[in-house]
Amino acid sequence: MPIDPRTALTAAPLVGDIAWTDEDVRVYHRGIGARPDHPHPVPTFATTAGPHAPGVTRALTLPGIDVDLAHVLHGAQSLTLHRRPLPPAGTATTTARITAVHDKAKAAVLVMRTEAADTHGPLWTDEAHIYVRGEGGWGGDRGPSARQEPPTTPPDHTLDRPTREDQALLYRLSGDDNPLHTDHDFAVRAGFDRPVLHGLCTYGMTLEAVVDTLLDGDVTRVRSYTTRFAGIAHPGETLRIRMWRHDPRTVHVTVGAADRDDAPVLSATTVEHD
Repeated sequence: MPIDPRTALTAAPLVGDIAWTDEDVRVYHRGIGARPDHPHPVPTFATTAGPHAPGVTRALTLPGIDVDLAHVLHGAQSLTLHRRPLPPAGTATTTARITAVHDKAKAAVLVMRTEAADTHGPLWTDEAHIYVRGEGGWGGDRGPSARQEPPTTPPDHTLDRPTREDQALLYRLSGDDNPLHTDHDFAVRAGFDRPVLHGLCTYGMTLEAVVDTLLDGDVTRVRSYTTRFAGIAHPGETLRIRMWRHDPRTVHVTVGAADRDDAPVLSATTVEHD
């Protein structure tokens, strides 16, 4: 079996040192279409900081996991910030491990948690849920199944955010070179008719839109950010971002592809803030 849950869960964590510069932050901001005058990194920069593969592909290098990248999709992502703002340049040590393996019958879901800290203490924790088609059915725990229902009231704000035809190429400069996003033949083998935009790109674009619309452009107010990747967006499409102020410290968000009858892109999305 390509996924050995016991081995994956008991393997030693993957520990490594990372470093980033203000130029890396500027490249990331260009990749998500952020306005250039943000004085601090958009918090989702944490998902790309350092010269290592992003969580989805990095997880496939861990013991007990031997799967075809074409069968892998990013299912969900969360980010918790322990220090704000993120340093515009710095070094840190990351510790990554598989914390859960869920059996969804027709697929397996790997949960990979990465914690980053520097000499002053914790910086952030991010968690990627990685969906591997065809790897379920061994009788394991299905994991949590409750889904957050979308708000039933009209959104407080709706924003259309266009993406560029070369958005995936720009985002790829931050280190996510999964061929699903740039290689037509690979995308077809993975079940798509053409390359799709990085989920973490839409993740970053959406947070930046929420910050600029509801948080006065102040990225330091973001405490945590969670989403489920409900579908895909193609480079060049327009993201329709709907926002609800759930309470004074929580924003609920949904994202659809405006060019495809609002086909879901992000759901169960929450921004916790000061």
